[in-house]
Amino acid sequence: MVTNMRKSLILLPLLLASTAAFAEPAPQLPPELTDPATAQKLTNSMQALSSALLNVRVGEVAAALEGRVATPEERNLTVGDLARRDDPNFDRHFHDQMATVGPTMQRSIQAMNKALPEITRDLKDVRKSLERAIANMPDPNYPKR
Repeated sequence: MVTNMRKSLILLPLLLASTAAFAEPAPQLPPELTDPATAQKLTNSMQALSSALLNVRVGEVAAALEGRVATPEERNLTVGDLARRDDPNFDRHFHDQMATVGPTMQRSIQAMNKALPEITRDLKDVRKSLERAIANMPDPNYPKR
């Protein structure tokens, strides 16, 4: 009877501690990041930035790298023009890819939000391991013999 009581007294704090650990809410990304409207805003921004990048003039830079002066045609050559040289369907492919950015971003955010508790736990484990390793390092000020 006494041994059962001792076991109960030992196990009770462990049980309470484990319940508190399970009761702790799982870390989550802020709602602003998980909101589909935010993903849509980011997608719109990415589309605008990509379009702006395609309109950057690079003809003079390309000519300068080749050690010559750019022709009047080359002065207006853009990144988009160079891309279209290699892919005649570049504009269609570009718009198709941009159409998938929003849903892909939303899936990525959901996956990150789902993985965040495990990542947080792993980072805590790493911190504990580092703390133990540091605690076991020899003291450089300890007298040498």
